[in-house]
Amino acid sequence: MKRVSVTTLGCKTNQFESAAMIEQLQNAGYRVVPFSEPADICIINSCTVTARTDAETRRLIRRARRLNPLARIVATGCYAQVSPGELEQMPELDGILGNREKKSIAALLESERSLVSDIAGDDGADSLTLASFAEHTRAFLQVQNGCDSYCSYCIVPYARGRSRSVPSGEVLEGIGTLAANGYKEVVLTGIHLGAYGLDLSPPSALTALMRSIVEARIVPRLRIGSVEPNEVSTELLNLMSGSDCICPHLHLPLQSGSGTVLQRMGRHYTGDFFRRLIADVNLALPDAFIGADVIAGFPGESDAEFAETVELLTELPVSDLHVFPYSRRPGTTAAGMPGHLPPQLITERAALLREMARQKKNDFMRRFIGRGVDVLIQGHDRKTGILKGLSRNYLTVTCPGGSDLVNSEVQVLILGKEGERCTGVIAS
Repeated sequence: MKRVSVTTLGCKTNQFESAAMIEQLQNAGYRVVPFSEPADICIINSCTVTARTDAETRRLIRRARRLNPLARIVATGCYAQVSPGELEQMPELDGILGNREKKSIAALLESERSLVSDIAGDDGADSLTLASFAEHTRAFLQVQNGCDSYCSYCIVPYARGRSRSVPSGEVLEGIGTLAANGYKEVVLTGIHLGAYGLDLSPPSALTALMRSIVEARIVPRLRIGSVEPNEVSTELLNLMSGSDCICPHLHLPLQSGSGTVLQRMGRHYTGDFFRRLIADVNLALPDAFIGADVIAGFPGESDAEFAETVELLTELPVSDLHVFPYSRRPGTTAAGMPGHLPPQLITERAALLREMARQKKNDFMRRFIGRGVDVLIQGHDRKTGILKGLSRNYLTVTCPGGSDLVNSEVQVLILGKEGERCTGVIAS
């Protein structure tokens, strides 16, 4: 039985696809081992959203070769899809497989030739065959892939192809399989999740999919991944606020608070629109965790434009920020724009935004001190007797308790916070 390790970089969609590859490889007779253990084959599932993730992929390839001098090293994922020529220059690498090839990884893994198909030719999302996930309490489920937006800074449409959706019947079946295998929370993921269903016949929508899941009462907790600001409808917020299943958690890619920067990015909303949206979210879901993506140092971003972003984010009651220093991606419109900023200035702006993120997350956690929250227990430390879990509104929570509570939802009274987690006791 050959040993194979799978290492994953990037988004929840990549994590789902790694889990699907692992399941496929196990069914084909491979034994999956951790990256740090000896392996006959090492797979690196890459990301290419920034230059840093490209560099991390290359670092992992070199490390895999050092750990396993005689192993076959294979790269797949978005970096492999977009820039196979760069990876071919690495002597440590034996094979390259594109995103489309993941669905046949067991058959292609030991082929002597690399294969990267034209992802633009994909006309449907992969079928759902995943029965288990790396976590034992929560699972990600890919319901959509690809993107048609072509924002000026983003390489993802070239790595993932056009938007395509998994039919709702298959989604329900996939959630049912996960629930039957003991998962208490399912996270719906996609590259452009808000575009779900637009390509189906007849067309559908993310809200309709979520309503069908809620009405079927398949799983106790349902969470959604990132949704574009202009795709968060009143209907979606009403569904979330009226459901005891959907977790009050939204992740919204703002990217900039400056209207002129948003225009150059190819984003179809304004800072004022985002401000009104956050007000609507807070009205419908007053305890929701609201995360936001923001890019620091986009080409031509002036001091005044950056100040607009800082001013908007200071005002908004968001719970956390995912900060990306701008990274030039060859092949995107932004790569050819004038006014690329010095790296040091980009780093400084990103650091300021990350400090703002830290403060906002701390403020959000403190709001719940003295209150009870429903927590899905994910793990137990035998040495300390401490349980760790995740609340419906995305708080990491620890409390004393027994291991028998793992994979159950309990109410925890929050007493304080330590670092990025809330601490409490199980409510009697």
